Amino acid sequence: MALSRRIGCLLGGAVGDALGAPVEFMSLASIRASFGPEGIRDYAPAYGRVGAITDDTQMTLFTAEGLLRAWVRQREKGICHVPSVVHHAYLRWLLTQGERLGSGRVAVATNGWLWSLEALHHPRAPGRTCLAALKAAKGFGQPAAARNASKGCGGVMRAAPVGLLPVGDLDAVFELGVDVAALTHGHPSGSLPAGVLAATVAGLIEGQALPAALDDATALLRRRAGAEETLRALDTARGLAGDGSRTPTAEEIERALGGGWVGEEALAIAVCCALAAGSDLAAGLRLAVNHSGDSDSTGAIAGNLLGAVLGDAAIPAAWLAALELRDEIAQVGADLDAAATGLFDPGEAWARYPGH
Repeated sequence: MALSRRIGCLLGGAVGDALGAPVEFMSLASIRASFGPEGIRDYAPAYGRVGAITDDTQMTLFTAEGLLRAWVRQREKGICHVPSVVHHAYLRWLLTQGERLGSGRVAVATNGWLWSLEALHHPRAPGRTCLAALKAAKGFGQPAAARNASKGCGGVMRAAPVGLLPVGDLDAVFELGVDVAALTHGHPSGSLPAGVLAATVAGLIEGQALPAALDDATALLRRRAGAEETLRALDTARGLAGDGSRTPTAEEIERALGGGWVGEEALAIAVCCALAAGSDLAAGLRLAVNHSGDSDSTGAIAGNLLGAVLGDAAIPAAWLAALELRDEIAQVGADLDAAATGLFDPGEAWARYPGH
């Protein structure tokens, strides 16, 4: 079941991203005017196709690539600073967006499997904070706190893979989630939600129910400085989701949780929708994207959570069939599982995720 949950986490996130992509930046009223009173319920064209992923899934894949390359390096060389390797992966993503590092910046190795996927070499509304922070990098692994105080959702929306590959106990998973988000987002509310997501996903992969996994992750959050905004948002989200006897409306979600443009709001909206959905992944994703705000990011995070709970079989077949890079995303999930279980052939692992 862990394999299905790992693949489901990545595919669910990509499906939520693709569902929300056409309505990102639209108000709830505009969404309903365009798609009917229930809002968007199926894929619609975005970026020249149906089922297109955005920067959320692109960066999630490069997070996974960085983690796998760090795993390969640690196994083969016995030493590795994981945030630095993930940072290097993010710089590869930066280059796929047509951006360039200035002279005197770090050298970026453009090798490995993800770099070879032409479909990833297209800008999909990348976040300005991510672009600016990565372009300013003078060394691998340096956090962004000295350069910005952003709490945008670009840190949390890419963090789910941290919970898919064991890096130690749950506290270590939480810290790594925070560290990889802090590479681009300097405010605690931009990085702490990533720790919560990573730790929650790790619990779900182990078979915990979503409320229990959230409890454990929130207990870790309470010990961190600057956690007040994220704690309040999560408490409000869980209260709004209630006991599952009723589904909150889009208006209630907007009023209570905001638009998802910042880290604590994006995580809270996704948590609320995932809890309210129960075992109905499609319903949870539709709820997560129909609001005035960052619909693709909230859809992606809700999809990460629900996919990790329910596995890839819970994702509607029609959504999977039309999803951009469906097979490649599933392969990354399978590779994470192979690494986590110790079944990844060393030669194949190095060829796909070279640990230079």
